Amino acid sequence: MTKKQRALEAIRRLEERYPDAICSLVYERPYELLISTRLAAQCTDARVNIVTEELFGRYTSLEALAEAKLEDIEAIVKPCGLFHTKAKDIIAMSKMLVEVYGGVLPDTVEELTKLPGIGRKTANLVVGDIYGKPAVVTDTHCIRICGKLGLTEGKDPYKVEMALWKILPHEKSNDFCHRLVLFGRDVCTARSPKCGECPLRDICVTGREK
Repeated sequence: MTKKQRALEAIRRLEERYPDAICSLVYERPYELLISTRLAAQCTDARVNIVTEELFGRYTSLEALAEAKLEDIEAIVKPCGLFHTKAKDIIAMSKMLVEVYGGVLPDTVEELTKLPGIGRKTANLVVGDIYGKPAVVTDTHCIRICGKLGLTEGKDPYKVEMALWKILPHEKSNDFCHRLVLFGRDVCTARSPKCGECPLRDICVTGREK
């Protein structure tokens, strides 16, 4: 079985297991997803959703976030960790979105990664979820599971992303990455994967070794 064949089979089985491939971050406006994803670095989505309810309830526009005081944003986002850096990035990206992009999120990875604190993972998520374009979001679940399936090598997010672009059907790539997150939380966890009940075990390089 080639990598493309294995990828297609993994896509098919995960589609059956998780019909709804949606992001677990709660947002109403496009820029809220951008900020939520920045806050999610080294933090759980569940905690981010609690924090952003307060953040977006208090600051109801990009303009308000751009003009916010750093210490006020820090106080709200502190539970997400790395709060000083994240707060600075939120204010800086909000200012740039207002001043350079007229308050509209760019629709390409190249433009999004010009924003403070935004890397390819976040940019791909926005491009895929907001604009419905093909995207490959190489978060920790994606990197770990694709490695186990023999679809990619190593843990470098950029290299994994480039490798997946070559083997994933572009129209399926974004939803596949969402399903990998669900699968990584549900079955193929980092600390104690449930290999005995894994629907991908027979196409998993690690699983076949056990």
